[in-house]
Amino acid sequence: MEETAESVIVNHIVNQREFFSTQKTKDIGFRLTQLHKLKKAIIKNQGKIEQALWKDLHKSPEESYLTEISIVVGEIDNHILHLKEWAKPKKVYTPIHLFPSSSKVIYEPLGVALIVAPWNYPFQLLINSLVGAISSGCCCILKPSPDTPNVAKIMEHLITGNFNSNYISIVQGGRETNTILFSQRFDIIFFTGSTKVGKVVMKAAAEHLTPVILELGGKSPCIVDADANIDIAAKRIAWGKLINAGQTCIAPDYLFAHHSIKDELLNSITKHIKLMYGENIKQSRFYPRIVNEQAVERLSGLLKQGKMHSGGEIDLKERFISPTIIDEVLPDFLIMQEEIFGPILPVITFDNINEPIDYINENEKPLAFYYFGRNKKAKEVLARTTSGGACINDTLMHITNHNLPFGGVGNSGMGKYHGQDSFLAFSNKRSIITSPTWIDLPLKYVPFKYFKILKRFV
Repeated sequence: MEETAESVIVNHIVNQREFFSTQKTKDIGFRLTQLHKLKKAIIKNQGKIEQALWKDLHKSPEESYLTEISIVVGEIDNHILHLKEWAKPKKVYTPIHLFPSSSKVIYEPLGVALIVAPWNYPFQLLINSLVGAISSGCCCILKPSPDTPNVAKIMEHLITGNFNSNYISIVQGGRETNTILFSQRFDIIFFTGSTKVGKVVMKAAAEHLTPVILELGGKSPCIVDADANIDIAAKRIAWGKLINAGQTCIAPDYLFAHHSIKDELLNSITKHIKLMYGENIKQSRFYPRIVNEQAVERLSGLLKQGKMHSGGEIDLKERFISPTIIDEVLPDFLIMQEEIFGPILPVITFDNINEPIDYINENEKPLAFYYFGRNKKAKEVLARTTSGGACINDTLMHITNHNLPFGGVGNSGMGKYHGQDSFLAFSNKRSIITSPTWIDLPLKYVPFKYFKILKRFV
């Protein structure tokens, strides 16, 4: 993708600030119209979006719909249904010492937003964030990833064909364009990507005191305890790990398996992989590809330590890596030092639940957390750990509930979105006190003649 000139970016920002100042985006009817327009455009272009995802990532139309298009359309429907209620001023309790004043919170758009999305879910992660910007009343500049150029082009077509650039615009490019964008003053930056780049974004935003939402990643653990349903655990782990060929920020990154069930579990995972994708996985139209050759080379370097349980096939030209399980992994192995972001599952054996809990707590806070076992033990494990989100006896599914906030904690990100949290992410919660003039109690005024009375109430 060609880089976008700084003059073009600056012009977009200036025009959007001018349009935002007209107050048109604050009208709820305007916002609802734009949400309907976005949904209509997505449905109209659904085939082209699916075709672009196939070209860039070898995603089947079924997976593209389930993991990208349906999530965005569902998010739009949720906002259309609830926006009027979310945007209403909310009355709050006013303490007696403020009598006869009243209190409320109003929700106003932050202004001009920048949304930067990654390549792994290139449509969903850009447009889903945009839904929150539209819903809150912001203007927005969108920046897709250059690593999925076909999706980037179809999104440019979708945005430019339906929205005026002084309201929503899209710019293309790589690192140079990002550097220009991050040096500008926005009212909020929403970034999804790696922790490394997230730190760059936050540092740049600090120059303008711009608030940021950082949806990052990290190593999301999966624990399978001795009393888990092994067959169900294996099926759900295989599914969660291999959606998008493991290129999912909330994929189970590594597996802690209890020694008593480990062999059965790994064999069952291998069985379910074949049931889902067939004996010749490379020929399956349901098995995606790695985004580029550089990523394949990086992933292949992670296979040199540990005992290969299954998989390990690599085709650099086809950008193919077969589902791979590596057993007898130690914490100091290279594969345990960075987020994998591919179809490779390292396995660590444990005897006592304290072992995985201690390991998880000693490392950076993960974006997601998965535990398979009885609910009573699950409550204990959750209470002793932390993560952005979690599933008990499942993987990935917490992202599908629009009523659950999605986001990281610590090194895995900051800020939440999805559903009402997306509306709030791009909004300023403005506190308002309204005081009448028909009475003016003297308690608060200097020289505090009624201090003893006032002191009883504050």
